[in-house]
Formats: sequence, C-alpha cells, structure tokens
Amino acid sequence: MGNMGTPMARNLLGQGFPLFVYNRTREKENELVRLGASSADTLRQLSQVCDVVITMISNDAAVEEVYNSRDGLLSDPSDGVLMIDMSTVGPQTSKKLAKDCRGKGVHFLEAKVSGSVKPAEEGQLVIMAAGEIADYLKVLPAFDVLGKRSFYLGEVGIAGAAKLSLNYFLALTLQGLAETVLFAKRNNVYTADILNLINESALGSGITRLKSQTILSNDFSPAFALKHITKDLKLVQKEGMDFPLFSTLLDAYNAASQIGYSEEDAMVIIRYLDQMLPDVKKAETPA
Repeated sequence: MGNMGTPMARNLLGQGFPLFVYNRTREKENELVRLGASSADTLRQLSQVCDVVITMISNDAAVEEVYNSRDGLLSDPSDGVLMIDMSTVGPQTSKKLAKDCRGKGVHFLEAKVSGSVKPAEEGQLVIMAAGEIADYLKVLPAFDVLGKRSFYLGEVGIAGAAKLSLNYFLALTLQGLAETVLFAKRNNVYTADILNLINESALGSGITRLKSQTILSNDFSPAFALKHITKDLKLVQKEGMDFPLFSTLLDAYNAASQIGYSEEDAMVIIRYLDQMLPDVKKAETPA
C-alpha cells in the first residue's frame, strides 16, 4: 500500500469488506487496524487467509519481489485465490505475474487506476481491468466502492498499456500547461489570467483546473510525485514509444527529477522549465 492504497482500503472497510492488510513499512498499517482491519504477519499469510489479494506497489522490481520472493504471495498460496495487481508496471511484468500465478493455481487480474490521492479518498478512481472476465465480475462490488467507473479491456497486458497511455497524456498535459503559463508570463500576461482563460475555454479540463490551483498556490506537495511520472515515462519508452514529442518530454522530466524535484508533485515541471528559461522577461510580470 502506498499513499493511495490506504484511502482505498479505508473505503472498502467503510463498506463492510473484511480486510487483512500488509505493508512492508508496518507502521503504515496502524490506521487501518484501528478502523477494523486485521494485520497479516507475512505476505505468505495474506495469500492463505484471503480470497482476494490486492497489491499496489511502487515499481516493477518491487512487485516482482512481493509476488515471487521466498516468503512472497506465491510462496504457498491457497488454491484459487485471486491476485489483483493495481501497480503501474509494464505490460510484460503483468503478463509474467499472470503466468506465475497460473503456475501456482492462482487467478490473476490486472486492475490499473487513473487518479491520485483525492479521487482515491473519494472513491472516484477510474479502473482499467484485464484478465479473465469471470474474475473481473467477481470483484466488481469492490471496484464499485473504489472507483466511479471500471472498464474491462481484455487479456492481461492491455490494462497496463492503457494506463501508460493515460500517464503519457498526463505528462504531455502538465508540460503543455507549464509551457503555456510561462510563455504567457514572458509576454506580460498574468498567470491567474491565462489560467482562467484556459479553464473557461474549450481547452480546460479536470487536470488543468486542478493543477491551476497548484500553480497559483505555489504548493507542490505531491498528489502524484514527479518521480512516479518519470518512472512511467520510462515504461512508456520500454513499450516502444517513438512519437516526435516523447524524447524531449522524457528528457525534461528526467532532468527535473535529477536536480531535486523528484519528491514534489509532477506539476513542479513548471519550476524546472522556468529555471531553464533565459532571464530576459522572466520576472517582468508577477504571478
């Protein structure tokens, strides 16, 4: 469980789902245990006492460890348990996990989510699932608690590709918004004014409105950290992305991560780009 996993588990508890929880950082379980969850001693125990196990882990290597380490979820699972991985990992990793699960008599579903901490808290995530349709239908009641919509997309790997596609568009949108604001600022348009114009026009979207508040408040506390979107762009690259905008986009997020912005919200790309601009006109118009 990460920043999103805890509110998702809280929502399931609130709707009466019995939960066992396990976090590699054990103190992160405390809130959920106080709310009525049981704490599993090990990943192995989790896969033995639960009918459905949901994982949400930071990256491909960590997911592989959680499933396939000596005491991992697949070390001695109960027959027929359903494993659902909600981590943003490459499609090939999901396909390998599905194969590993089949070899242990375990069902596997990938169920990627679109949304950050606030949608997770409000049960407003968008869920993209792939695997056996029967497994998807089995867990629909839980998905209905976690998200506002869920979509069944087909065989394992497709949901992962869909999630990477969305995160690529998110990275494009954040950088496009940042460049637009900085260009306007250099040409004597107030930041609040250009953001209002964007959001009141056909260009506005949920993400531009949300990140407008981030820009205006100059508060880049992470809803979705820059390091995570950079990791996702590298996964996009691994899956063969070769369109014209991609390489410069990846270069910008990589560079921003490397100079100290990795733990801040992904919208901090605006600070990085501003830092890279020539000094001329940069400070003529206050935000």
